[in-house]
Amino acid sequence: MAVEVKIPAVGESISSGVVSVWHKKSGDFVNTGDALFTLETDKVSTEIAAETSGVLDTLVPEGQEVKIGEVVATIDDSKKVPAAKKSVGDAVDTSPARTVPGKPTASPTKEKSTDGETLSPSVRRIVDEEQLDPAKISGTGPGGRITKADALAAANKKSVGDAGSVSSEVKQTAPPAEDRQSSDGRVVRKKMSPLRRKIAAQLVMAQQTAAILTTFNECDMSAVQKLRADSQNAFTKKHGVKLGFMSFFIKASVEALKAVPVVNGRIEGDDFIENNFYDIGVAVGTERGLVVPIVRDADKKSFADLEREIGDFAVRAREGKLKFEDLTGGTFTVSNGGVYGSLVSTPILNFPQSGILGMHKIMPRPVAIDGKVEIRPMMYLALSYDHRLIDGKEAVTFLIKVKECIEDPKKLPLDF
Repeated sequence: MAVEVKIPAVGESISSGVVSVWHKKSGDFVNTGDALFTLETDKVSTEIAAETSGVLDTLVPEGQEVKIGEVVATIDDSKKVPAAKKSVGDAVDTSPARTVPGKPTASPTKEKSTDGETLSPSVRRIVDEEQLDPAKISGTGPGGRITKADALAAANKKSVGDAGSVSSEVKQTAPPAEDRQSSDGRVVRKKMSPLRRKIAAQLVMAQQTAAILTTFNECDMSAVQKLRADSQNAFTKKHGVKLGFMSFFIKASVEALKAVPVVNGRIEGDDFIENNFYDIGVAVGTERGLVVPIVRDADKKSFADLEREIGDFAVRAREGKLKFEDLTGGTFTVSNGGVYGSLVSTPILNFPQSGILGMHKIMPRPVAIDGKVEIRPMMYLALSYDHRLIDGKEAVTFLIKVKECIEDPKKLPLDF
């Protein structure tokens, strides 16, 4: 029986996503729990696993946007894994021993029959409508069979000979809207990913909804740098993770939020929501865009716990393995543009939060110390905040508290 593979609900308010990559191909035998494909949404990327064992038949190509509940593949659970492959649970065996008597062994590089026995009705329809030559399409099904996904991929190829799937003799359809090149090659139009569209919408919403104002200060990083250098070897040996700067700023932010609680709140309608917990968002840049995973109860975590969690978030963000719950519910955000060389910036609120702290590049600068000019490692700090809720005095007080904690780390709850 063919079991439908549907796009599952992956989080509140998410209605669609993109099948970014198939981990299994049509004709592959899959086991229960095997990752079938990666679903990229406007919040996270999620691997969708097989709920039953059998032979997979994909129905949509990579890169196609799909709706929640849409059928993207089927799994024929009446077919069992070939005996030769049972030991490793691999895909269908295509060795000569499985060749049907009286029929030549199919190969993706060989010309295939165009009769109804070779092409399924759905493939035949695509081939006819798109005027494709089946003999020039590489099949990924058992024995080189052309699947619906193969036919769709061939129809969507933007240039002749791409990936060796379609020859120069095949008539090509117009390239998909997400990747159109002008006739002179000077402009390429690409469809924005769901994540990038979500980021754009959130930033515009924040700008149009909140009265965003940014206040600046600077801090001397000498004390933190010395403490970090003196403690690094022992810290790494004890905890198995390096001591970075972000954990200091998260701890300093928590102390500042305790001193100025309004920055940890938000506006909801005509009400002010005061949060008495400290779930701090840490902005992480990836190739797909900026994501902000949340460090829960940051006030209760040690420096080692924070460094482990930040490192884990960074790895999973870049691999597209963050979960929906990792990104929701923060009360305040810390963003470090300094890792990219930014000297100063005005960060935009992570709406509906009311405050975001921007860290920047550490630069040696001349500063006045006890009436003398000294070169110190300085960092500009920027606090963007919702002026509807937070006054300038409160914003300045917040920044001064962060500055004090960084310049005198003994004011932080050091536990290493």
